[in-house]
Amino acid sequence: MPIFFLLLASLLVSQPLSAASLSYSRDVQPILTAKCVACHACYDAPCQLNLGSATGIQRGASRVPVYNGKRIEADATTRLFVDAQTEEGWRARGFHSVLGGGDAALVARMLELGRSHAPLPGSKLPEDLDIGIRRETQCPRPEEFADFARKNPRAGMPFAVTGLSDGEYATLRQWLAEGASLDGEPLAANASEAAQIAEWESLLNRPGTSEQLAARWLYEHLFLAHLYFVQGASGHFFELVRSRTPSGEAVDVIATRRPNDDPGTQVFYRLRPIQGVIVHKTHITYPLSRGKLARVEELFFAGDWKAEALPGYGPQRRANPFETFAAIPARARYLFMLDDAEYFVRTFIRGPVCRGQIATDVIRDHFWTLFQAPDHDLYLTDAAYREQVTPLLALPGVQDDLAQLPLYWSASRARRNAYEAARREAYSHLPHPSWSHIWAGNDNALLSIFRQHDSASVRKGLIGAVPQTLWWLDFPLLERTYYQLVVNFDVFGNVSHQAQTRLYFDLIRNGAEQNFLRLMPPAQRQAILGDWYQYSGKLRLWLDYEGIDRHTPSGLRLPADHPKAAFAERLLERYGTLNARPDPLNRCRDGRCFRPAAIPALQRIDQRLSSLAARSLAELPAIEYLPEATLLRVELDGGGREVYSLLRNRAHSNVAFMLGESLRYQPEKDTLTLYPEVLTSYPNFLFSLREGEVNAFVASLQQARNAADFERIVLRWGVRRTHPQFWALFHDLSEHIRETDPVEAGILDMNRYQNL
Repeated sequence: MPIFFLLLASLLVSQPLSAASLSYSRDVQPILTAKCVACHACYDAPCQLNLGSATGIQRGASRVPVYNGKRIEADATTRLFVDAQTEEGWRARGFHSVLGGGDAALVARMLELGRSHAPLPGSKLPEDLDIGIRRETQCPRPEEFADFARKNPRAGMPFAVTGLSDGEYATLRQWLAEGASLDGEPLAANASEAAQIAEWESLLNRPGTSEQLAARWLYEHLFLAHLYFVQGASGHFFELVRSRTPSGEAVDVIATRRPNDDPGTQVFYRLRPIQGVIVHKTHITYPLSRGKLARVEELFFAGDWKAEALPGYGPQRRANPFETFAAIPARARYLFMLDDAEYFVRTFIRGPVCRGQIATDVIRDHFWTLFQAPDHDLYLTDAAYREQVTPLLALPGVQDDLAQLPLYWSASRARRNAYEAARREAYSHLPHPSWSHIWAGNDNALLSIFRQHDSASVRKGLIGAVPQTLWWLDFPLLERTYYQLVVNFDVFGNVSHQAQTRLYFDLIRNGAEQNFLRLMPPAQRQAILGDWYQYSGKLRLWLDYEGIDRHTPSGLRLPADHPKAAFAERLLERYGTLNARPDPLNRCRDGRCFRPAAIPALQRIDQRLSSLAARSLAELPAIEYLPEATLLRVELDGGGREVYSLLRNRAHSNVAFMLGESLRYQPEKDTLTLYPEVLTSYPNFLFSLREGEVNAFVASLQQARNAADFERIVLRWGVRRTHPQFWALFHDLSEHIRETDPVEAGILDMNRYQNL
């Protein structure tokens, strides 16, 4: 929402509205969207209280945390709009009301507590106030609130941040006092969207064994997507679900734990509108168009392949999608994923779970991803090889008996290493990998990944300095990662399931790295691998990973000195037209460190800020005091503003272990990537300054040598959680995304906003 409209809304509710004019959808939800949704959305919402819709606030709160790395048994699923459809249904699942009781409602009392203990404007929060996402949340019931408030006077809402305006507070209190009625119609498709929905549902519900197998594979690859129609400009998004009812009837969702669990009944694939406020962290978009419909028809429904029977469901079918969908040509499956590779990598890197450290602590803070060309992917081109290795591609985690965890892990590691050995042997007899072996089909071919501790982001294009590691994914790597971290992953699962998921993703990362090493000169591969697996990582190499190919030549003519850097330089030259995000700030070579197409004012800002880009902590000591994801907002003298991301890339000696990550930090090697875009869903901090202050800001960061120096920078330009204009400035970041890439816009998350 633009700042203008936020301020206008605040003015409109500066006085309590008359009883006759109060409406939840018109008067209340906009306040919740502006001041509450940034924390209360997704699975990491405190007490599972989701305030992005009337359905969410009616569901209420639960004491059961979704994120629990110690649970022995899987928890019941509590997915909004899926696992229960009525208030009574949610009460049966243990959720309690936050609305009942008028002035005594939990929401009213939490707002009153927050208002009576509001933080001092512009101040740093007390050090003993835990604002971290792993803080203990108590989720009191109404009868427990007095004791809770006495023990936790600073725990009111909005929590540890600038609160509601007088008008907003009055409106919410009046609405609660009047009974907290909920109104508003569910979002529905317009006529154009309904016609396109009918076409897609017709395609996905065709009769026939082969057709239904293809539809099932497509559903399992699109169930997470926020689908949108390219031909429409409504801003509506849709999701693909399994329903008991056919097209033309109301959707009746089949609520299985996983999308590949047995539905227990006849399935109809349906598209339904996504309800509630769009939040950036779960907004993983996928376009539908006439061209896409034709592409799906061509890949899956126009060939001469045939499935003799549907494979059924069960643990083995979940564990090995390569066997389950063997009848569908592997080339069709891979091409479909490559067409929108950014989407598929986003599903498991950015993810829908909103707290992804189980996966992200396996990856580097910054790396690039490439894909193997289908014509040179042996799994696609050699039927005998495909038959040989398919049984070895089974995934762990579908059996979650804790007592059997060591046996499950040992067996899956052995299978994976046997596959790597077979793969290495088979590829050693093929033409040596060259540039033609790297897929270059569209601008999804080059991706950049940035990790920020327990979250990560993906963007098309090669952003940042040449990273320490690169991944080269083929179809078995891409599909296994997708099934392991998306289709088969259960955020409500027990410790055995989550441990197996984490451990196997470590093997997948290693496989992607090993595949990239095939492009390097044989004599340099071991040294590059040793740089990736330093110290304790060498032990992991010996214990758990299959050895690399040290002998088969590469088809690339790379120098023995710094072959990875030479590869990156030639990649940028050869694939320049596919690089969606050229980066003159972090890879400036000719002194012109700015975007050529930008207006002169932005070019001057780019040029000055570039002196911070791609610097190490040794060169720029202030990096030590920056969190992982800092945003910089620059107001232009001529109107408007630009937003830059300052990403701290933490260096590690290796990322091969589940525990003890901080012991493997190499802070002196940390680097800073600076790029003119919002590259995170979870800002850790914001600096806001005017165009004329850029030079002073840069100079201050360059000169900062200690915490006191950095504190002065925060005091001058920092936007603390208590800043009087915090919410307007924070939401302006989302507005910037809406202006520059409207399809990707959504409310950013502030659960990780730090107390600098």
